Amino acid sequence: MIKIVGLLTRKDGITHEQFVRHWFDIHGPLAHAVPGIRRYVQSHITGTRTRPDIAETGIEVDGIAELWYDDLNSYQRAAATPEMKALTDDGVLFIGQIKTYVIEERQIIPKSA
Repeated sequence: MIKIVGLLTRKDGITHEQFVRHWFDIHGPLAHAVPGIRRYVQSHITGTRTRPDIAETGIEVDGIAELWYDDLNSYQRAAATPEMKALTDDGVLFIGQIKTYVIEERQIIPKSA
């Protein structure tokens, strides 16, 4: 299993509420058509917390996207589809900046059954 995590920042001129509404109501449903996606989660930022003993990064993020695939080949095949092109073309409409990571999870506390 491979996970792709994207840190998303809205385009200038778009409010956080407009960003979230487009991301959930328009962008999210487009992901259903992309072959090979096993799971898709949108984490909508509702607030922040700080720690007095660790400096805070200057990165502003409006949401975190997580997409799961069976393996790297599945991800690469999905990335080459017209359905993924439609998804990424829509992203250009409301995402101003993105930083994407390819993740290998190391489970510390397992999901309870």
